[in-house]
Amino acid sequence: MPRMRYLEARNQAIADLMARDERVILLGGDFNSPFSERNDLRQRFPGRVFDEAISEMGYAGAAIGAALGGMRPIVDFSTASFMFNAWEQVVNEAPNLCYMSAGRICVPVVFHILAGARGAGGAQHSHSPQSMLWNTPGLKIFVPSTPADVVGLLQTAVADPNPCVFVDHIRLFNETGEVPEQQGPIPFGQACIRRPGEDVTLVACGAMVPQAMEAAERLAAEGIETEVIDPRTLVPFDLATILASVERTGRLVVADETHLSAGVAAEIITRVVEQGVRLRSAPRRVATLDVPIPYTPVEEAYVVPSAERMVQALRAVVQQEVAS
Repeated sequence: MPRMRYLEARNQAIADLMARDERVILLGGDFNSPFSERNDLRQRFPGRVFDEAISEMGYAGAAIGAALGGMRPIVDFSTASFMFNAWEQVVNEAPNLCYMSAGRICVPVVFHILAGARGAGGAQHSHSPQSMLWNTPGLKIFVPSTPADVVGLLQTAVADPNPCVFVDHIRLFNETGEVPEQQGPIPFGQACIRRPGEDVTLVACGAMVPQAMEAAERLAAEGIETEVIDPRTLVPFDLATILASVERTGRLVVADETHLSAGVAAEIITRVVEQGVRLRSAPRRVATLDVPIPYTPVEEAYVVPSAERMVQALRAVVQQEVAS
C-alpha cells in the first residue's frame, strides 16, 4: 500500500469523487488554504468549483438548494469560525428539512471546516465547534485522523443523504500513512482501535490521535499499556467499542480539542458512566481550557491538549487506584 500525506490523500479523494460523479461540486473555497500547497481542482473541473462573494450564509444556502435539486455539494468554509456566519443554514435549515418533510426531502451536503488551534490563529480563528454541532440533531459529524480514513469517510459523507460536517485539522496535513489503492467507503459509526492495551483506555479525536499515540508509547516504557480508540465519527457514535475497552481496563481518559465544559470529552465520559461501567478510578478529560485561544505560541500550547497532558492524566488514573 502506498504511503501518503494526509493533505494529499484528502485532495485526491475529493478529485476522485468529482471525477466519478458529476453531481459533486465545490462551493465556498476550493480546499486551497494559506497553510498548504495549492491543488488543481479548479483547473481539473471547470464549472464545478464556484467562485462566490465572501458570504458564508449565501453560499451555504446555495449549496442546500443545490442538494435539494439533486446535486452533491461540498462547502469549504476553511477556518471553522467562518461557519458561524452561516450558522442559520448549517444548524437550522439543512438538518431540519428531512424531519420537517417527514423524510420526503434530503439534504446531501458536506460542510468542511478547519477546526482547532493551528498556531497563532488567535481567539477568532481557533474554534473547535464540534460540541455545538453535536448538539444539533440531524447533522452527521466525521473527524478523520489518518490519510486512509479521510479517503474512506469522505466517500461515505458524499454518498449520505444527510448533511454532514467534515471536521478537518491543519495539524494533520503532514501526517503520513498507508492508503489502500482501492480504499472504499468507511461506514460512519465504527470506531477504530489504533493501539491495543490492557491498563487504561484513551479515547482521542482527530488531531489528538497522533498525540495520543505518542502518549501511549511514552507510558509503554513505564509498563503502562494504553488502548487508544479513535471514534472517527461523533454522529453516529460508536459507544459499544469504547464500552468494551473500558469494561476490560476499568480506566478512561478522553482527549479532545473542544473546551473542557460541555465539550466532546465531557459528553463521551457521560455516555460511558451512564452505562454503569465499573471504573477502577475516576475518568479524566484532557481538553482545551475554558478560555479564548491565545495568540502567542507559548500561551496557546498551555491551554490546548497535548501529549504531555495526556501522559499526566493517564498516569493519574492508573495510580489513583493504588492510592485509594
